[in-house]
Amino acid sequence: MRYEPVLHLVLHEPEIPPNAGNVGRTCVGIGAKMWLVRPIAFSLDDYYLRRAGLDYWDELEWEVADDWAGLERRLAESGAGTRWLFSARATRPYTEVAFSRGDVLVFGKESAGLPAELVAAHANTLLTIPSRPEVRSLNVANCAAVAAYEAIRQLGGDPRALQGGPNI
Repeated sequence: MRYEPVLHLVLHEPEIPPNAGNVGRTCVGIGAKMWLVRPIAFSLDDYYLRRAGLDYWDELEWEVADDWAGLERRLAESGAGTRWLFSARATRPYTEVAFSRGDVLVFGKESAGLPAELVAAHANTLLTIPSRPEVRSLNVANCAAVAAYEAIRQLGGDPRALQGGPNI
């Protein structure tokens, strides 16, 4: 392992390589692990994915899960924390919860968000990043960065100081 993840950031069925690359770069910056849940609409060797991640890709802790059930199994094995799912249709702002080390931040695909069955199954941990009604949804890479840095702020504010905790 390159580092012990402080958080887990999940892209459920991602469609746009630069978004995944940018989330990967954020993960390296804060010490999080990136998870990609299939189907993935691009090749993991995609030029644009690697371009957005720049030369940080080799420093990234990341894994691909074949489906949600597979992701849940792997997260359980790693001792991951609460699954926080993000949706533009949620009503609870992300700033109203207390994040913990090892928590999992889940973001849906760019064209449709998270599947209805996941949203329904996780209604008590469904969060939104508020925006004006003129905006249907925010960019997934931006959402991941906003939510992840709020979690880091709550955990002490400096991602450099958060490394080295339990293997989560």
